[in-house]
Amino acid sequence: MELGTKDLPGVVVDGTWLAAHAAHVVVADVRWYLDGRSGRAAYDAGHVPGAVFVDVDTALSHKGHAADGRHPLPTPEAFAAALGALGVADDTPVVAYDDASGGVAGRRVWKLRAQGTPAALLDGGLAAWPGEHRAGPGEQTRPPVTRTPRPWPADALAGFDEVAGPAAGTTVLDARAP
Repeated sequence: MELGTKDLPGVVVDGTWLAAHAAHVVVADVRWYLDGRSGRAAYDAGHVPGAVFVDVDTALSHKGHAADGRHPLPTPEAFAAALGALGVADDTPVVAYDDASGGVAGRRVWKLRAQGTPAALLDGGLAAWPGEHRAGPGEQTRPPVTRTPRPWPADALAGFDEVAGPAAGTTVLDARAP
């Protein structure tokens, strides 16, 4: 049974759904820690069986200048190559999880969905998996594929000036105010 976008029940799936469909999606462990702990070490200590480890620093980010931020978007070509190496074809459904309330894995889901790939977040993260966790290095469950680079959609991105808010001393009028 091959799944497509319409077959994912939504942007969030529960552990029971994932257990029933894990053989038909790429399960992505996307653990990363602000305090410097290793996501790879956490994955090796226990992960959803069949899950591939996705390194936030290399697969989901571009190493640029410090001014670019901690994890700027990779180029479409680099992102496509990283996904292809994990066996994620253009239309392969992905369910991502972490152990940090979805904050890290959500980044993966947003990127995939922004480029038209079916993706969902495991509600509750690793703890929501109803079966046992597998310890040790994971196995590549899909052979590498060639993935089509897709541009980041301009309407899904905002620059610093757009999200920084008004400058100090600027009066902001609220049309909702009486």
